[in-house]
Amino acid sequence: MTTAHIILLPGDGIGPEVTAQAVRVLEKAAALGGRRLAFKELPVGGCSIDRYGTALTDEVLADCKASDAVLMGAVGGPKWDDPRAGVRPEQGLMRLRKELEVFANLRPVKVHAALLDVSPLKTERIRGVNLLVVRELTGGLYFARPKERVTTADGRERAVDTLEYYDYEVRRVAEFAFRMARNRRKKVTSVDKANVLESSRLWRQIVTAVGAEQPDVSLEHILVDTASMRLLTNPQELDVVVTDNMFGDILTDEASVLAGSMGMLPSASLGESGPGLYEPIHGSAPDIAGKGIANPLAAILSGAMLLRHSLGMEAEAQAIEQAVDRTLESGHRTADLRPAESQALTTRAMTDCVLAEM
Repeated sequence: MTTAHIILLPGDGIGPEVTAQAVRVLEKAAALGGRRLAFKELPVGGCSIDRYGTALTDEVLADCKASDAVLMGAVGGPKWDDPRAGVRPEQGLMRLRKELEVFANLRPVKVHAALLDVSPLKTERIRGVNLLVVRELTGGLYFARPKERVTTADGRERAVDTLEYYDYEVRRVAEFAFRMARNRRKKVTSVDKANVLESSRLWRQIVTAVGAEQPDVSLEHILVDTASMRLLTNPQELDVVVTDNMFGDILTDEASVLAGSMGMLPSASLGESGPGLYEPIHGSAPDIAGKGIANPLAAILSGAMLLRHSLGMEAEAQAIEQAVDRTLESGHRTADLRPAESQALTTRAMTDCVLAEM
C-alpha cells in the first residue's frame, strides 16, 4: 500500500476547524481506495508570524515542495490587520503560490439542486449552474514590481502597484483552460479589460491565438464588467471562464452567491509539475472562529480535488463529492446555509453526515 505525503497548513481563524474535518474525510476515502495518507501539520499566516516573525518559513516551504500535495485552511484576521505592518499573513500564501509555481487556480462553482432556495437569486437564474473559473494565480497585479508606498517631498503618501503580464504567463493558463473545457461543454469565456488596459490587450491577443489552435472549443471574449453582470443574470451560459489574477479573485467571490455560501466553494491550484495547493476560497471568518459552526464542505471538496488532481484517485474523489450531494439532499445544513437555528449542524456534525454517506 503506497503512502502519499500531504502537508496540512490549517492557518488562522476557522482554518484549523475545517481542515481537521477535511482530513477525516480524506482518510476514509483513502482507506476505501487502498491508499495511505500521511499528514504533516505546519504553520502559515498569522500563527506563523506569532511564532517565527514571518508568514511562511523557509523550512515549511521546503516541506511543501517535497510533498505530494498541500491542503490549506485560511490565513489572516483582525490581529494582523494593520495596513502598515511590514509582515502580513497573506504574504505567506502569496509566496507559497509563487514558489510552488501553481499558476492555474481552478474554482468550480456548482449550484446544488438542494440549495436553490439558499441563494438570494431567483431559482430560474441559477438552476443547473456548473461552471469552472480558471484564474491565473502567479502573475498580474498581485506580484509585479514596482510595488511601493512612499511619502513624497510635500508630505503626501503615494502607493504604486503594477499590473504586468508576460505572453508565456497568459498562454499557459489559457491552454490549461482549453484543456479543462474539452472535458466539459467545450466553451471558454475569456474575461479581461481590453478596452482600457494594455495588459488585457496582450491577454486577449494570446488567448485568441490559443483558441485558434483548438477549433473544437468555442471562445468568446467579454469585459470584466460584463462578466460580473452575466454571473448574476445568466450564469447557465458559462462553462469555463479564464481570467487574470485580480479579476478571478473578485469574480469567484461574487459567484459564491450562486452556490448560496462561500462555504461551498473549493479550489485547486496547479502547475506544470510539483505538488498542487488545495484550499477553500473562503477566508478565516474570525467572527465565528472557535465556535464550531463553520461550514466544512468547501474544505472537504478541496480534499476531493486533491485526490483527483494530485493523487489520481478519481473514484475516491467522486465518492466524496457524491457523499456531499447526498448530505445536502438529505437536508443537512450548517448555519451559513440558513436552516432554522435549532436545526443548524456543527462543523463536526456536518462532516459526520458526509462520512455516513460514504
